[in-house]
Amino acid sequence: MNGYTFESSMKNSSLLISLLLLTIGISSCEKSSIDPDPSIPFTVTTLAGSGAADFANGTGSAAMFSNPLGIVSDASGNLYVADFGNNRIRKITPGGLVTTFAGTTVSGSVNGVGKAASFNGPFGIAIDGSGNIYVSDYGNNLIRKITSAGLVSTFIQNTHATGLATDASGNLYAADSDGNVIVKITPAGVADTLAGNSSIGSQDGNGSSARFNYPIGLTVDASGNVYVADYNNSAIRKITPSKEVTTIAGSGTAGFLDATGTSASFANPSGLAVDASGNLYVADKGNNKIRKITPAGVVTTLVGSGTSGFTNGIGTSASFNMPMSITIMGESHNLYVIDNGNNAIRKIIN
Repeated sequence: MNGYTFESSMKNSSLLISLLLLTIGISSCEKSSIDPDPSIPFTVTTLAGSGAADFANGTGSAAMFSNPLGIVSDASGNLYVADFGNNRIRKITPGGLVTTFAGTTVSGSVNGVGKAASFNGPFGIAIDGSGNIYVSDYGNNLIRKITSAGLVSTFIQNTHATGLATDASGNLYAADSDGNVIVKITPAGVADTLAGNSSIGSQDGNGSSARFNYPIGLTVDASGNVYVADYNNSAIRKITPSKEVTTIAGSGTAGFLDATGTSASFANPSGLAVDASGNLYVADKGNNKIRKITPAGVVTTLVGSGTSGFTNGIGTSASFNMPMSITIMGESHNLYVIDNGNNAIRKIIN
């Protein structure tokens, strides 16, 4: 029904830097109070999606997505997915039942309740403590707000945001990938640049003196530190509440290597999530792996063979096809991944 892909849309956009298979890495401030047991290998299963790009509500593999990009979880264990190609926000229950929460297939910028609303390429997604969902409506240059009752309204205009995240105070953070900046937006809708400017680079520094190269995935820890998947720099950056930017992992050159700090290598990381202990989980798109970064900066591979595929399994026997965004589900510490190339939602349990 809908063969539109995010890759082709980016190649056709004159506004973006030339990227291969660009996508988001959206995760809100999802945290768990239980750390995984490192002695037990992680297992990958498929929660929803058939592997084909199309639209269908249903349970498990009977459901279909088209170029899903962002994912976030709520306090009740439901997942919400920014289904870019279908212009919809989809909801997935803990049992894997997929329904349409808001939007319709036809693109638009109409506010309203549920299916009466319309989007144009929903990209990033985040949720606040009150259950309000925020969506970067990429094609409309808007950030939209959806209440728990499904009422869609316009929150911020004239923004080309991609990745979104929230903090414990209800502030929203947006990755303006085209502008190479990270923006902080208060609950009242007041926006301020947290870090970066329009210049492309990889420089650490404070506020506007720092440089990014297509920042895309965001998450926020309990101390208010913002972590950024700096896509074209193949690095993970940290922004403190005082706007100090440092590189915590990644050599700056696309590759694969488990190591510590800047000795490690990523390939276009696109999604991030953080747990209560400060461990980061990275959707390493170019390597088709999910990586972990400890607070000390030690980078390891959690799951993924490194070869593109659609295989469930344990550890590196499982395979992904462009894992794009990631979220943590409460105290269970289950991870959920947008497997973009497979048009599926994958579940990782320990």
